[in-house]
Amino acid sequence: MRPAILIALSMLFPAAFLAQDAGSRPKQPPKTYSIPLPPKADFSALDWLLGEWAGKTVPKSPQGDVHLSVSPDLDGRVLILREKTTLAATGSTPASDESWMGVLSAGLSNGDFTLRVYSSTGFITRYRVTVQKAEIRFLPEGGEAPPPGWLFRRVIARSGPGELTDTVEAAPPEGAFFQYYSAKLTRAGASEKAAPTPEKPAAAPAAANDKAH
Repeated sequence: MRPAILIALSMLFPAAFLAQDAGSRPKQPPKTYSIPLPPKADFSALDWLLGEWAGKTVPKSPQGDVHLSVSPDLDGRVLILREKTTLAATGSTPASDESWMGVLSAGLSNGDFTLRVYSSTGFITRYRVTVQKAEIRFLPEGGEAPPPGWLFRRVIARSGPGELTDTVEAAPPEGAFFQYYSAKLTRAGASEKAAPTPEKPAAAPAAANDKAH
């Protein structure tokens, strides 16, 4: 039995030594990992564009309606633009009923932005966006699936309190830009305030010779 006891003791000693060694070493604090976040884009120059806008095209444009919505998303890191445009057919352009959604984020240059647009037509285009006071320009820069050969550019200009013009120009393959349409939009809720309730006319004074009954 003695050899068996010696073997058992020899197996216990290394385990006890390792346990004692592990207990003597200081415990390492758990590691924490953090990823530095990029700075948020400064959309303050576009504050006036936020909200819901609606209106109609101006004369010399195809008759139609335009609805535009602009709102911040993802903790204010992007702006989401949504537009629905319905245009009647003309002698040179077919009728159009298009909806699109755009994600506006910080651009490569300071003060510029990038807009990636996803259209109900299936096209995916990208624009460089510049802001000059009350005018926003959208310049085409390709995209994952742009209209083959065609280019579109846009100018949104603030024309007054709660008012803007939305102008789109198009260029066919190897052709010059022409005005596709222009629309005047007003901010939802910016219509004229309800007229104040007219004051009731003052009661006529009682005649001096009226007698109480």
